[in-house]
Amino acid sequence: MTLDDKFNKLKENLKNMKRVIIAYSGGVDSAFLLKAASLAGLSEILAVTGMSESLPQEELSFATEFAASLNIKHRTILTEELMDANYANNPPDRCYYCKKYLFGRLREIAEKENFSFILDGTNADDAHDWRPGRRAAIEEGVESPLLNADLSKKEIRELSRIYGLSTWDKPATPCLSSRFPYGQKITAEALKRVNKAESFIRKFGFRELRVRDHSETARLEVNPEDFRIFINDTVREKIVAFLKSIGYKNVTLDLQGFRSGSLNERNHL
Repeated sequence: MTLDDKFNKLKENLKNMKRVIIAYSGGVDSAFLLKAASLAGLSEILAVTGMSESLPQEELSFATEFAASLNIKHRTILTEELMDANYANNPPDRCYYCKKYLFGRLREIAEKENFSFILDGTNADDAHDWRPGRRAAIEEGVESPLLNADLSKKEIRELSRIYGLSTWDKPATPCLSSRFPYGQKITAEALKRVNKAESFIRKFGFRELRVRDHSETARLEVNPEDFRIFINDTVREKIVAFLKSIGYKNVTLDLQGFRSGSLNERNHL
């Protein structure tokens, strides 16, 4: 099946859904799903973003602006996953509890306001990755149109580029809770510290970056080609000084470089 065939299948499936709620983070997949839904001619689309300490403020701002650019109604709801010990204690299936809460809230909105379907941005690649949130989607009857159309992340980026979406080459932006090794408790203060650290370091030109929080140690993951930035003594000293000022005692650079989901890798999932 060609890329055009997959996209036409996606639009046809969406068109038949009529009134939908889209779980929308502003990332590559959910942003593309918003665009596809708008092109499919649905009678009503409501994009809903869960707002909590694990979502960086800049990501919420981007999501709001992007939805507005497509003239799609956008709503934020306050989620309180940190109140759930099953989530805050950070087990390997942490994402299940977050998604279960979010999709449950979306189900309430759908029933109250007569929306036909709840959609998420799961793509074909996600079926081969560790995605405990997928179980919550199935339990709550959430549809995954990108997965059903067999669209991979690469194909979604290509279609996003073709349709002029600014997200086509946007780096992956998983929630801030993904920065903590499983079993290390997640708190609002710890999430704020990671967010401050990444926001500060990103100013030096790092496109892809993770600050992995190991309690007293910040382990930095950047693309190997960006290691050169750390060669500059002034840059390195500023980064170390800032991270120590917000509570880290040790700052390390991971020589394996940036890789998405490295904490899953370290836990052999």
